[in-house]
Amino acid sequence: MADSFDVIVIGGGPAGYPAAIRAAQNGLSVACIDEWKNHDGSAAFGGTCLNAGCIPSKALLESTELYHRAHAEFAVHGIKAAGVEMDVGAMQKRKAGIVKTMTGGILALFKSAGVTALQGHGRLLPGRQVEFTPHEGEKRTLSAGNVVLASGSVPVELKVAPFDGKRIIDSWGALELTAVPKRLGVIGAGVIGLELGSVWRRLGAEVVVLEALDDFLAIADQQLAREALKALKKTGLDIRTGAKVTGAAVKGKEVAVTYVDGKGEQSLTVDTLIVAVGRKPFTSGLLAEGTGVAVDERGFIKVDDHCRTGVDGVWAIGDVVRGPMLAHKGKEEGVMVADLIAGRYGHTNYNVIPSVIYTAPEIAWVGQTEEQVKASGRPYKTGVFPFLASGRARAMEAAGGFAKVIADKQDDTILGVHIIGPMAGELVAEAVLAMEYKGTAEDLQRTVHAHPTLSEAVHEAALAADKRAIDSINR
Repeated sequence: MADSFDVIVIGGGPAGYPAAIRAAQNGLSVACIDEWKNHDGSAAFGGTCLNAGCIPSKALLESTELYHRAHAEFAVHGIKAAGVEMDVGAMQKRKAGIVKTMTGGILALFKSAGVTALQGHGRLLPGRQVEFTPHEGEKRTLSAGNVVLASGSVPVELKVAPFDGKRIIDSWGALELTAVPKRLGVIGAGVIGLELGSVWRRLGAEVVVLEALDDFLAIADQQLAREALKALKKTGLDIRTGAKVTGAAVKGKEVAVTYVDGKGEQSLTVDTLIVAVGRKPFTSGLLAEGTGVAVDERGFIKVDDHCRTGVDGVWAIGDVVRGPMLAHKGKEEGVMVADLIAGRYGHTNYNVIPSVIYTAPEIAWVGQTEEQVKASGRPYKTGVFPFLASGRARAMEAAGGFAKVIADKQDDTILGVHIIGPMAGELVAEAVLAMEYKGTAEDLQRTVHAHPTLSEAVHEAALAADKRAIDSINR
């Protein structure tokens, strides 16, 4: 193995591995270092996303959604399916198989692109050198023209609810449960908490979600958030806002939880407690003394708009830097940095990064919320189209929710799109594309959408912004 590369990427997650592949596509010699490994010891590139986040959670969400529909919906379609049961072990085996296939796929991509895959720990040294400590073998010092830091993030642990790995667990542990807990507590009503709570609720767990903030989904458009709260409560999730956890202790086979809400001190007893209050940058053992790379008060590596750290030839991307902790945001930063290193044009538009919550119904948005636009003082208009009026949604038994378009009242530029309903995560892509090219509500209005499709909801919402909707009442 060579000791010198044009580019060394530390971290093989959704930010790091695309950076490595694009750099190799650009004709550069590249090594990518990652610590993840499978239970059998084999390399598991892909970071949290593939190993303990995006992919395994979606596998469980898909399995449990099918199970739920078999019980709650099939009869409406005339399908008789008595005695349907869930084999949790088989479900988990399927999930593990998907994860291993996907992580193995990255190694195949590396081989095809010419990326040197190194399994072990990477540590940045001064002078663009990297200390590589393999899982097996001797430590080595590598050098590079450019080093890309992509070490990702880890779950936040609460002092009042310390992990024990069995009863009080993080989001990673929640993906590995081998049995359905009768009573499940979730701290945090964000993306992770809602998705994991939904998985185990569909399988029969009594789920209580405790959210410290008074507002549900405070980062989202509040019309969307209100609809989401109503829909998720209808699925059986017991979501309690303004509930700040003050303590959690394992007592035998139970967890005693205390929290404070508007009524004072409250208590809750559950069999398992998931702590899903967010993630923090993972920089442990990443930076040696004298590298010059600065870290802010929250642990994020400081970078500019193009992910430069301020140290010549050292870049940082993904969850370890500012901005939303989203796999697709990290991927675009990785591609941008690899192109900039090669002397090509590179850019990431942080104003049009979509967010998706894969519950049922799905929740997705891009751009500004109505509250943000209103606070800016900018004149605006909104159009809302309910899936209740969508023929395709009705045929799918998924007629809840809506699509909402926010546009500038003067120049018609689309400022934000917010969707709650079937396949919202797919539908939002059209809005992202429109906003990337400075599209207007009229542009969406004049774009022909196939009928009957779910995407017509976005089309009709754009029409509704000018009170010209065809398939719903204009208000």
